[in-house]
Amino acid sequence: MKKIIALLLACMMVVGLFAACGEGKTTPTNAPAQNNDATKPAATEAQAEAEPEEITLTVWGPQEDQVDENSFLQVACAKFAEQHPEWKITWSFGVSSEGDAGKNVSQDPSAAADVYMFANDQLGTLIQANAIAKLGGDVLEQVKSTNSEAMIKSVSDADGNVYGVPFTGNTWFLYYNKSVYTEDDIKSLDTMMEKGVVAFPVTNTWYLPSFYFAVGGTMFGDGTDGAAGITFGGEQGAKATAYVAEALASGKLIDDASGAGLDGLRNGSVAAMFSGTWDAKSVADALGENYGAAQLPCITIDGEQMQMKSFSGSKALGVNPNSKNMKAAYALAAWLGSAEMQALHYELRDGGVVPCNTELLASDEFSSNPAALAQNDTIANTSVLQPSIPEMGAYWSNAESMGKGLANGEITAANALEKTDLWNEAINNTGL
Repeated sequence: MKKIIALLLACMMVVGLFAACGEGKTTPTNAPAQNNDATKPAATEAQAEAEPEEITLTVWGPQEDQVDENSFLQVACAKFAEQHPEWKITWSFGVSSEGDAGKNVSQDPSAAADVYMFANDQLGTLIQANAIAKLGGDVLEQVKSTNSEAMIKSVSDADGNVYGVPFTGNTWFLYYNKSVYTEDDIKSLDTMMEKGVVAFPVTNTWYLPSFYFAVGGTMFGDGTDGAAGITFGGEQGAKATAYVAEALASGKLIDDASGAGLDGLRNGSVAAMFSGTWDAKSVADALGENYGAAQLPCITIDGEQMQMKSFSGSKALGVNPNSKNMKAAYALAAWLGSAEMQALHYELRDGGVVPCNTELLASDEFSSNPAALAQNDTIANTSVLQPSIPEMGAYWSNAESMGKGLANGEITAANALEKTDLWNEAINNTGL
């Protein structure tokens, strides 16, 4: 990893170009894109000797990225300040997880961070609250030239406007014990349950849709059409419900609640679980040489193989259009999402934040990493881009009861159709 970071140092002069993005202007998110070109050359000797402009930058991110002075945000922001002697920066850090960005930033955008980390499913809320700025110029070019189409789309609205600088993919996939399963076994969840116990977060609303996507269910068409609604009901949806209910009743599938999956991998009572890169180190420690990771398996319904699909998206850096220092805010977002900083982020978080920069992912460091490979295979082959439109709110608020009903045995194969249709009606009740 140190070798990768050393190689990326050559890019620092290029990244320095992003200092001029934004030109200090604030543009509402419903206005034409900022011409936030990063065209300012490196500071001249005369400029370096000039009195630096005193500014304050507030950055929000998860607790794990700001534990102490050796954490990602502190280290990355210190490096940013070194690259920009034209600014004398006073830093302010605040704790806000990527998943809470929509709520925390939108509550009062004028008082929120200049730059913040957000999960892409928060984008609709942030746009609606005028709490996130469009990207343009060289910052936009950085995003488009260093990310896959899936990552770019994850931070774009229905009109193609781009709002964030992605720094990692965001999805979940399969972890498994290689002493129990072959590479062929892990293609089928049914085969896996025949050979060992599998833990799945049934009560987690981020995971549950995978079975309904498998049988052909959709969310808002391509994810952007609020009027299309969610189609998890009917006979096909009921088949997915019955499949999960019967698997749970057999004891071969257990609800992964309160760490049951990871504990089971450690003591051998569980042979596979579903999670994301944040659990990579813990799973690797639990399984040792038997550590395996892969994209999602299929399930068998009516004799037909149907592909499970997880939600996928990204975590990204957003710029607050209310910032008093837009030029610096754009530059900082571009820097924190740069290849060099993604590599540093990966190192400081023990591999739990896998880069999405396409050149980094092609390097030996990441192409040989089981979790990184599984995440990227899942995003490419066995996932659905998570909708970020406001109508999605009704799904989260109404889906938890379905998972709980399955986990506690209240929902069974016998009442699957009734329960599934009631659930589908609830998650379509957007009130919009």
